[in-house]
Amino acid sequence: MNGGNVRIRYVWANSDEVVTVDPAVLAQQAVDSMLLAGPKVASPRAAGTYTVGVPMWLWVTPSATTWGPNTASASAGGITVTATAKVSSISWRMGDGATVTCSGPGTAYAPARGLSPSPDCGHLYRVPSSRQAGGKYQGTATTTWTVDWAVNGGGQSGQLTEVRSTGFAVAVGELQVVGQ
Repeated sequence: MNGGNVRIRYVWANSDEVVTVDPAVLAQQAVDSMLLAGPKVASPRAAGTYTVGVPMWLWVTPSATTWGPNTASASAGGITVTATAKVSSISWRMGDGATVTCSGPGTAYAPARGLSPSPDCGHLYRVPSSRQAGGKYQGTATTTWTVDWAVNGGGQSGQLTEVRSTGFAVAVGELQVVGQ
């Protein structure tokens, strides 16, 4: 049965004690123990300078806490809930008004790719960042985590959504050709 609103009640023999356990609460406790973090942005690099009109490749460095999958369990009142979290999408707010949404962590750029656009996650700046605060666009990479949880041996399951963000700054300049 799917539903976070179902509560399990236990009555202990030889006792008047009644324990009510909400599996969704246990699922959230499991998620909290995972220490999920915002994405580890690999590109754009803070120290890099990018060029107007040249494709920028966007990617992150995945780990269990920044991309998943990550699994944890929590127990109470005689039941155990196991939750598994993984990123379902990443949204890049580029600082120039554009937002790029990607389903994967992106592909790392290799110099052999030259000026080709990213095959799965990229952006093209059209205006230099020189008029921005600090001379850089201020962006945010936001991951949306899908968390599937289930009561071990209980048949109950559900899903949670978690969101984590990491800021980044990117300098974008122009190349100008000087006459002969």
